[in-house]
Amino acid sequence: MSEFISTLSWPDAIGTLGTLIIAFAYFATQMRYLNSDDLMFPVVNLLGALLLIYSLSHNFNLASILMEGFWIIISVVGIVQNLRARRSG
Repeated sequence: MSEFISTLSWPDAIGTLGTLIIAFAYFATQMRYLNSDDLMFPVVNLLGALLLIYSLSHNFNLASILMEGFWIIISVVGIVQNLRARRSG
């Protein structure tokens, strides 16, 4: 396992971390550790997507870039909605 990890490039390692972050956010929501209405949910998803975009900028894959682009847009919309709700409520 350590041999495999040592062969990872920095972009691959960063992209892997992004994937783990997104999977963790989804898992935490499913297990009710994290509420999808909390600000943390879109923030964590945005972080994971940005890390994946960094990785994909070095190892281009159109379908994955599109998916992460949508993931970023949806996360930003969620953050903005959450912040607006806090201001008005």
